[in-house]
Amino acid sequence: MRRTAMILAAAVLSTPAVAAPKPVAKDAKVWSAAEKVRPDQLKLLEQVVNIDSGTGDVAGGRKVADVLVPRLEALGMTVEKVAAEAPGLPENLVARLKGSGKGRILLIAHLDTVFEPGTAAKRPFKMTDERLTGPGVGDEKGGVVQGIYAIQILKDLGFKDFGQITFLIETSEERGSPGTRKLIDTLLKDADAELNLEPGDPPDVLTVWRKGSNSFYIDVKGRPAHAGIAPQDGRNAALELIHQLESIRQFPTSGDGLTVNLTLMSAGARYNIIPEDASAAINVRVRDKADIEKVGHALETGAKTTVIPDTKVTIRREASFPPLPNNAATDALADRAEAIYAGLGMKIGRGGNGGASESALANEAGVPALDGLGPVGGKFHSEEEYVDLKSVTPRLYLFTKLIMELGKAPPPRIK
Repeated sequence: MRRTAMILAAAVLSTPAVAAPKPVAKDAKVWSAAEKVRPDQLKLLEQVVNIDSGTGDVAGGRKVADVLVPRLEALGMTVEKVAAEAPGLPENLVARLKGSGKGRILLIAHLDTVFEPGTAAKRPFKMTDERLTGPGVGDEKGGVVQGIYAIQILKDLGFKDFGQITFLIETSEERGSPGTRKLIDTLLKDADAELNLEPGDPPDVLTVWRKGSNSFYIDVKGRPAHAGIAPQDGRNAALELIHQLESIRQFPTSGDGLTVNLTLMSAGARYNIIPEDASAAINVRVRDKADIEKVGHALETGAKTTVIPDTKVTIRREASFPPLPNNAATDALADRAEAIYAGLGMKIGRGGNGGASESALANEAGVPALDGLGPVGGKFHSEEEYVDLKSVTPRLYLFTKLIMELGKAPPPRIK
């Protein structure tokens, strides 16, 4: 879930130093196929980036799906549109491809972005010698398109040595997947590994840990009054909200552990009325689940004491994703990825960040998961979002080869 995700640890900081895995020899056929599809891959990416599909944009999400579904079906996949589990969201796509082998691989990507309708028209897809830009180009339409072309390569090479590939393209990840939770749980029951197409962090890093995400909401109820004639009759909800926000000043706002940040505020209805209502959203990111309770306790304790008489404070909590901790199963998948990259004469790092994702759900379900497998990029959730153009083909090669390896030799489930 990105988020203006900041890299919070470089590869050398995220995991202990270990011996480099033995390189997997470069697969000339896969590399050639990845180079061959590159023009079409970039063309499809341009097409979907130029369609607005911010979370909750039902029409936009369906337009993107209308582009993707025929391509998935042309690859021999059976495609199901699954209704979202929350209102105001477009359908999720579940595409399945049966093979003749063993490994059951779940690919997850999301087509929703954080941008409002009209953004694509203002700053459409653009390609320079070094970068691809446009709303959602990295987070995560670049990953969606990469997943499609990895399966295209498997089809072109006649590779079927896998049990089943399931490709979930969901539509509400940027809000913590409220429209997809039960679906993800169901799909994980029939998976040996989960590969997540969130973008890789620069310079070229896999995501082996992520913070979990929760939101707390402070709602204050006061009393309205004419701000000029009888302000004394009012009970200012906005002033009480400012007092309540003191509860979070004790927590860090940045760093590789717990972070607590004010992200939204609203109060009042008109400039000449004492505010009756005020609210704030607090975004909490954690490596340790126990830290969520620390924040909740601080907010609930603060709500018991008001400075504006006759105001009422309510605290609400909305869970998003749990943390993805450093773990042996993810490291084992990262070992495989590192060995594949080494066969290209390239080195890939390991790190983590504060952006939450579905891989944490896979880990909690006992399914080995590896994240950050999409094209490398940065500046997510901003007008400067980009994909590093030179990463597109190597990352497609890596992703394709990883599917092939896991199809032949799936990992054991997490005990």
